[in-house]
Amino acid sequence: MTVVDEVAAGADARVYAEGWQSWSPTTWYRRDSPVHRPDHAWQHLMRFRPGTPLADHAVQGEGLLVVDPGDGAPAHVFATLDASTDVPTIRAEWAGDRVVVHADGPITHWVADAASAPVAGAAAQHPALASFGDRFASAAGARTAASVPRVWCTWYRYFEEVTAADVGENLRAIERAGLDVDVVQIDDGWSLGTGEWTAPDPRFGSLPDAVAEIRASGRRAGVWLAPFSVGSRSDLAQRHPDWLTGPAGYNWGDDLVGLDLTHPSVRAHLVEVFTGLRELGVDYLKLDFLYSGAVPGERHDRDATPVAAYRSGLALIRDVMGDDTYLLGCGAPILPSVGLVDAMRVSPDTFHEGGEDGSQGLRGRMSLEARAWQHGRLWTTDPDCLVARPQFALREEWAEVVLAAPGLRGFSDRIAELDARGMELVRRLLEERAA
Repeated sequence: MTVVDEVAAGADARVYAEGWQSWSPTTWYRRDSPVHRPDHAWQHLMRFRPGTPLADHAVQGEGLLVVDPGDGAPAHVFATLDASTDVPTIRAEWAGDRVVVHADGPITHWVADAASAPVAGAAAQHPALASFGDRFASAAGARTAASVPRVWCTWYRYFEEVTAADVGENLRAIERAGLDVDVVQIDDGWSLGTGEWTAPDPRFGSLPDAVAEIRASGRRAGVWLAPFSVGSRSDLAQRHPDWLTGPAGYNWGDDLVGLDLTHPSVRAHLVEVFTGLRELGVDYLKLDFLYSGAVPGERHDRDATPVAAYRSGLALIRDVMGDDTYLLGCGAPILPSVGLVDAMRVSPDTFHEGGEDGSQGLRGRMSLEARAWQHGRLWTTDPDCLVARPQFALREEWAEVVLAAPGLRGFSDRIAELDARGMELVRRLLEERAA
């Protein structure tokens, strides 16, 4: 790490550090704020930047760090304006009355103009983040569609136990209730999973029939998949060990490994997978666990950086699906994804299975509020789904957060289980269309 600059820091100074991917902690830090760090190796792989050491005490950002002196002086932006091949790690450490900034690669440093233009209708944003967002978005060709999808998603009610019958039941209930839903998105559970993304799970039922029913209702059909991750024990991994790169964490009862997105056979495999989904009529994709495409490891193209390999895989999906398909990134490297996806999850999951009692707290609140500036600049932000059924103990607190957040309007309940209050919250979400 090389010292880049030192910024005078008053008692109210604070530092914004952009996390590596959707689930990485992202927030403003003050001098005495605890620094978010993983407790276990798998958490480093899945919530921070794989292969990149974390400083014990310094605040660490990936490609973007802002120092606000806290005394009314303009903030300093330290950032990359090109995330196509690599993203520098940037650290800030308090040293007396100064903040010392280090980086491990070339960055651009400027003093933000307090008059940076806000996005119309968005919550007030820090001018330094607005300044960076405007400059980076222009350079990266950000996709910022004016329309914001309204989505019903299966995940937080059915998890991996979803069936085609569940989708049909809720689609009909949405129509009876007159809910203004644009997209019906089938989340994890429709396929056999890690590496077998187009092998249907017999328990789910017919994906083609479910997609056809959604499309017949006049809505867009969406599906979830994690195309860059495979389980180490999956059939694909066993048959094609040369397709794999480095470790990518643990989920679905298996160690995860990233796919080598520069390997010609992997790319042909992805073309087959996504051509099949496109021909089925799917035109909305939630692409999850995307960080796996950028993990360190040996690749077929030895000159490709992890970031360049990742972008090549995501660009391939965009090419196969076409510009009209709506791509939502999740668990995705933030800056390298700009220009390739339409929307981005900017927080971890609201809760995992078993968290309906509220025991996991409002897990996504910190990062989604800190990243609100990205909406309308880098993409449409996704604050994650409203959960409005009475069984979710934190529905009022979570509804307050989601309704105030800009971006995609999604909810994830069985319609039949919504009480009057739940239906009221859902209608508010769908009608208000936050900017």
